[in-house]
Amino acid sequence: MNTEHPNQFALLKQRRFAPFFWTQFLGAANDNLFKFAFTVMVTYQIQVSWLAPKMAGLVIGALFILPFLLFSATSGQLTDKYDKTQVIRFVKWLEIAIMILAAWGFWMVNVPVLLACVFLMGLHSTLFGPVKFAYLPQHLNERELTGGNGMVEMGTFVAILLGQVAGGLLVAIPEVGPHYVAIGCIAVALLGRVTAQSIPLSPSTDPSLRINWNPITETWRNLKLAHENIVVFRSLLGISWMWFFGAVFLAQFPSFAKEVLHGDAQVASLLLVVFSIGIGTGTLLCEVLSKRHVEIGLVPLGAIGMSVFAIDLYFASKGLPPADNLGLAAFMAQPAHWRVMFDLALLSLFAGLYSVPMYALIQLRSQPSHRARIIAANNILNALFMIVSSVGVGALLGANFSIPQVFLITGLLNAVVAFYIFMLVPEYLLRFVAFLLTRCIYRFKVRGDLHIPTQGAAILVCNHVSFVDAVLLMAASPRPIRFIMDHEIFKIPVLGWFFKLAKAIPIAPQRVDAAAYEQAFVQARAVLADGELLCIFPEGGITRNGELGEFKAGVMKLLQTSPVPVVPMALQNLWGSYFSRAGGAAMSKPFRRGVFSRVGLVAGEALQPAEVSPDVLRTRVASLLKA
Repeated sequence: MNTEHPNQFALLKQRRFAPFFWTQFLGAANDNLFKFAFTVMVTYQIQVSWLAPKMAGLVIGALFILPFLLFSATSGQLTDKYDKTQVIRFVKWLEIAIMILAAWGFWMVNVPVLLACVFLMGLHSTLFGPVKFAYLPQHLNERELTGGNGMVEMGTFVAILLGQVAGGLLVAIPEVGPHYVAIGCIAVALLGRVTAQSIPLSPSTDPSLRINWNPITETWRNLKLAHENIVVFRSLLGISWMWFFGAVFLAQFPSFAKEVLHGDAQVASLLLVVFSIGIGTGTLLCEVLSKRHVEIGLVPLGAIGMSVFAIDLYFASKGLPPADNLGLAAFMAQPAHWRVMFDLALLSLFAGLYSVPMYALIQLRSQPSHRARIIAANNILNALFMIVSSVGVGALLGANFSIPQVFLITGLLNAVVAFYIFMLVPEYLLRFVAFLLTRCIYRFKVRGDLHIPTQGAAILVCNHVSFVDAVLLMAASPRPIRFIMDHEIFKIPVLGWFFKLAKAIPIAPQRVDAAAYEQAFVQARAVLADGELLCIFPEGGITRNGELGEFKAGVMKLLQTSPVPVVPMALQNLWGSYFSRAGGAAMSKPFRRGVFSRVGLVAGEALQPAEVSPDVLRTRVASLLKA
């Protein structure tokens, strides 16, 4: 597999990604072309005694979400059991059949048939959902997952936007609008089936799986599977919360535009455009900011931005000058409205930064054999959170809260929920700190990161130059690292708390505390037995002169019982920094080298256990320091 490409956009030239991207793009566009055109038709063009216009959007949305609750568990099993490409092609044939029925419904203006098609298109999306996210890790490596997910998320929101715009324009054509919608829906479905034909085969990950057709018991089983990896499970909840958050804003755009901004339908459409552009920009920025790794440090950054700009949207919406049904030009002419759009754009941009790393983390950390079922469970949680969102917002509005107040409450809730999740899963917070350190204090460059294993147990050995060496190594690794560290570092304020949060293993010299020394090795062996990464600073302490010290034999003691690969690494240009002991005590002279000083990490090829000795490791690290 050729994975050499300069950025995420280059994936669009590769068969393993491009046909899949355009297939999911066309599916999302068709969903929204159909739904929006139908919503506009029953709201403005025809009168149905049993479906009030103000209820049409709610009923259509509920019918579309219902299959996610009923059939997600089954669709996850089908995706794990069968070739994913064959599932995609079946789903696209199903889409064509549904759109033919919907075309008849539009042509005959048959509302019950169109409502049935809404439910069926929800089923279509339910079947495609697990495939959408289980396909990517089967064809993209760890360095491509963030960019690939960013492209898919960006494409989805652009497709939603284009689908709604096209649906609104087509259905508004006098007399023949519904006919054009019918033709458009069938054409997009056919085009999606054509692109699906070029998707490469994606073999089953669990062909022996027996399908459990009971959605309740299977959903519970899927959630238990996800809960086996607590980081994955909490990430599912984090993504579902993002859908809760987004649903609040998307559902209120029409009312917000009319009642608060005093704008017409074009203003409501503008809000959707701004929101979609923001999400798309945020998802595409993920690969750039993550340096082509799965960087979950972006998640707290995204959560902070979501709260800050949701709260500011409340203040930006207060005291707007009174007006009556402003058109687009009149709305844009008022400076106060630009702050509203600015808040909305950045709110959605940070939501993009928040969601993509979580999706990539779930794909990377889930077991391939049941990855699709975990994603199916996520789709169920998403649907439930969106329903709770609708009920909650309805209750607030019924209690005479204003729409800006609803946005304020959502922003504050987001801060509480995010803080709760990050305390439950400290890895997010740890990676956020590492992200800030390597972007805002240092200019951190990593070379040879392909030598850091993405799977399986390994020991990383590195020179020890400063008090933040472990944080820099965290930033360089796509996986969590457990560190063996001098027990004295845990007594330092802030840093000690941080490394306890990181579950670093304290070690004392054998002559000082023999019990603590042995306990450190017991914990280290358990880490390796669990298939995790373990890092040791074999010099036994932070250098006091900037030179590479003698390597002690702790690695050899571990290899006796845990023969795993050993990866030599070297931190460069940290001597003389604020966190090093150059010129005396560390952390005593702020801005000793200013900010954004260049530091680096070089990882070398892994050594097999039989090749390892303290002298060999020291020689390798010394050579990497000069690289």
